Amino acid sequence: MRSGPYTFVYYCSGHGYGHATRVSAFVCHLLSLEPPPVIHIVSSAPIQVFADSVALGGSSSSLSLIICAKTTAALYRYADIDPVIVQPLAYCVDRQKSVEVLKSFLRKKDRKLCEESQWLRELGADCILSDAAFLGCLAANQAGLPSVLITNFSFDSVYSYLSTSLIDSVTCPSNLDPYTLQTQPDIERLSDIPIPIETMAPLVEEISRGYRCADLLLRLPGAIPIPSFTVSPSLPSPAWIDYMLRTFTDEVVGHLNGTPCEYAIHPSISFPSPHGRKPIPREVRQAPLLVRSPNPSAYTSEGRRRLLSTIGVPPHLHDPVHTKILIVSFGGQIFYRPKSRSPSTSVTPVPSSTAPKTLTGSASEISRKKSHELLRERPLDPETLTAALRSSSLSDRKQNTSPSRPPRPLLTRNRAGSQLTIPGAPPMSLPNSPMTHRSARTPPTGNIPAFNFVPPSPLRNGIERKSGWDDDPFSMDEVHIENGIPEEAAPRLLPDESWIAVVCGVSKEWGRENGEELPDNFYVAPRDVYMPDLTAVADVLLGKLGYGTVSECVDSCTPFVYVSRPLFIEEHGLRLLLDNQGVGVELARVLYEMGDWANAVEEAWLKGRDTKAKKRREGETGKRKEEGRKMARELLDWLEQWKSGRVDTSSRS
Repeated sequence: MRSGPYTFVYYCSGHGYGHATRVSAFVCHLLSLEPPPVIHIVSSAPIQVFADSVALGGSSSSLSLIICAKTTAALYRYADIDPVIVQPLAYCVDRQKSVEVLKSFLRKKDRKLCEESQWLRELGADCILSDAAFLGCLAANQAGLPSVLITNFSFDSVYSYLSTSLIDSVTCPSNLDPYTLQTQPDIERLSDIPIPIETMAPLVEEISRGYRCADLLLRLPGAIPIPSFTVSPSLPSPAWIDYMLRTFTDEVVGHLNGTPCEYAIHPSISFPSPHGRKPIPREVRQAPLLVRSPNPSAYTSEGRRRLLSTIGVPPHLHDPVHTKILIVSFGGQIFYRPKSRSPSTSVTPVPSSTAPKTLTGSASEISRKKSHELLRERPLDPETLTAALRSSSLSDRKQNTSPSRPPRPLLTRNRAGSQLTIPGAPPMSLPNSPMTHRSARTPPTGNIPAFNFVPPSPLRNGIERKSGWDDDPFSMDEVHIENGIPEEAAPRLLPDESWIAVVCGVSKEWGRENGEELPDNFYVAPRDVYMPDLTAVADVLLGKLGYGTVSECVDSCTPFVYVSRPLFIEEHGLRLLLDNQGVGVELARVLYEMGDWANAVEEAWLKGRDTKAKKRREGETGKRKEEGRKMARELLDWLEQWKSGRVDTSSRS
C-alpha cells in the first residue's frame, strides 16, 4: 500500500469554457479525498478559471492555487498543449484557419512531447488525466505512466468533421470592428468551404494516435463516439450524421445508449522501451455529470434577493412568482463593436482566389497570450484572483482604456436603429421601430441569400419542436402594409413585461456611454458573478451550445435556448443530453440577430417550468458532489489496480 498521496497531472484543453469548468469540478472532488492527492493542472486556459476560491502561493515555475479545501492544493502551469478550433464567434467555425492552427501545432508536437514527458518523469507523477488534450496521453505513454481520458468528445472527431459537406457560410461577423484586434481589417464574410477528407485524414490520424495511448476513458454525459477507444463507430465523423434528418444516425445513437462494457475496444499501445507492456487492459466507463455546483443559498429567498441586488435588480422584481429571469451568456469569446444593423446571412462559397480576408488569430489565442503574460509579469493578489475565478467567461475582459480608444458601448444607435452586442455573438437588432422590424424581415433586393439548414433539435415524443418562424425566415406568409408589420408579428426580445434579462460578460458601464441606456428590463451581471448561482435563479438561459452551460442548466433544471454550432460535432451529443435530462429549444441565428427571442424563450419556459419549480423547492441536494467524490474514489481504485496489475471488472458499466 502506498504511504504518501498520489501525484496527478491534469492536462486541460484551452479550447473553451466547458473543459476548464469540469476540470475545476473534478479537481475539487479529488482534493476532498483523504489523503488528498497532489494535482498539477497544465493548460493554455488562464489560471483564473480553475477554481472557485483561490489563494496565491509561491513557485518559481508556476502559480499555486488552493481549490475547494483549506490545506490541499492544485498547482497550475501554463503550457501550449493543444491546437484550437478557430471560432471568430461563439457559433461560427473558420475551417481553413483551424486546419492551419492544427498543422502548426503538429509541426511542434515532437518537441513538445519530449519536453512534457521529461517534465513528468522529473516530477515523479503517478498518473496523467486529460480533458481532452491528446498530447497529455502521448506524454504519459512516453514516460511510462498510465493516462485517463475524461471527456465527452475528442478532437480527432471534431477536426474530422471539418470535412462535412454541410455548408455553414455565414457573415461572421457582419461589418464588425474587432476592437481587441485593432490591426486587423474588418471581415465582410467568412466563406465556409469543406476541407477535403484526404487533407484531413492524415492530420486526424496523428491526433487519434495520441488518444490511443490513453488507458481508461471516463466518458461524460453529452458524449459523442470516442473512436480512439471504441472500434465502431469509426472515423471519419461526417459519416455519423444522417443528413436527411440532420441528427446522429440510428447506429450512433444506439452505440451511445449502449453499455460501455459491451463495446469492442482497441487494444493498448505498449510503452516504449524500457517500460514494457501495460499491466491491465484498456477500459471505458460511464462517468457522472461533472459540473460546478451552485451555493445552497441560491435556492433560498434571501440568497436570490442578495444575488439580484448585486446585479442592480430592484427589490420589487425579486419575487419569482411575479418576475421571470432570462440569462444571456455567450461566454469565452471575443468582443465586437457593431457598425451595422443587418443580421448575419448565409452566402454561397466563393472561390479561394476571391475569398475575403480572415482573422490571423482566434479570441482564445489572444486571451491565452494575454493571461499568460499577465500572470508571468504581474502576479495577481488573492482578492483579484478570487473575483476573476468566479467569472462567467474564459476571456480576459479588461477593456482598452487608452484615451485614443475609449471602451466600446454595449448599445449603439444610428439612423437605422439600435443594437445590443453580447460577447461571442454578432450584434442583435433591437426591435424598437416598425422600420427596424420590416428591414430585419424583408429580404434584400437582387439575389436572395441561400440560408443554410442547421440540424434541428432531437425529437421529443416523436414531435419535432417548432419555434417562431420556419428555418427560412422569409417563408412565413407576408403581411404587406405601408408602415411596418403588425405588432403580433414584430420581433420581441422578451415574452412580456413580467420578464427581465441579465446579460453576462460585459462591464457595468457598457450601454450607458453617450447618454444611451439598456433596453427595458435589461440588467448587466457583475463580471465576477458565479455562473452556477446565476443559472440556478434563472428561469431560462440563452447562449451557445457548449458543455459548461448545458451541464449547469441540466443540474439546475434551467431551460436552455441555444444558438446552434453546426460545424462543431459535439453539439449533437449535447442535444441528446438536453433531450434526455433537460429542456433545450433552438433559436435560429437570424432570429437571434433580429432580436426575436421571445417565442423560443416562452416555449422553453413552458416546457421546463414545472421541473424548475420542483428544483427550487428541493434546493441544492449535494447529489453532484457525491457523484463526483464517488468517481474520484473509483479513479484511485483503478490506479491501485494498475499499480498492482490486478483486473477488477466490478466497477465497469
